[in-house]
Amino acid sequence: MVTMPAQFLDLLQEKKAFAILATTMADGSPQVTPVWFDYRDGRLRVNSAKGRVKTRNMKEGAAVALAIVDPDNPYRYIQIRGRIARVSEEGASAHIDSLAKKYLDQDKYPYAQPGEVRVIFEIEPKSTQTLG
Repeated sequence: MVTMPAQFLDLLQEKKAFAILATTMADGSPQVTPVWFDYRDGRLRVNSAKGRVKTRNMKEGAAVALAIVDPDNPYRYIQIRGRIARVSEEGASAHIDSLAKKYLDQDKYPYAQPGEVRVIFEIEPKSTQTLG
């Protein structure tokens, strides 16, 4: 596991920065999506619903990359490359609610669909690049 550069921890822990998540489709082509995330115990965590493209692409062990741009300075960012270390439905509904609190200042995720099954993906960083 890689230690995150201290001068970029604000993007991971304090700011409402979105991550642009890159995954790989079954045919090898890239797929990118802006996502909410949090950072805990050295791992980035993203949340999605079963059936979405990124959810199908993010199996345990899959390679991913994220670019997190400072919302206050678009010329400052961190890129993180890593692997999916853990995929779980357990606690995923509470996790998306915590992300709604971070990004929307709402206690409950307002976009849930009936029958939706949430999934948490834990990403173990393998390398970083920074600018700014």
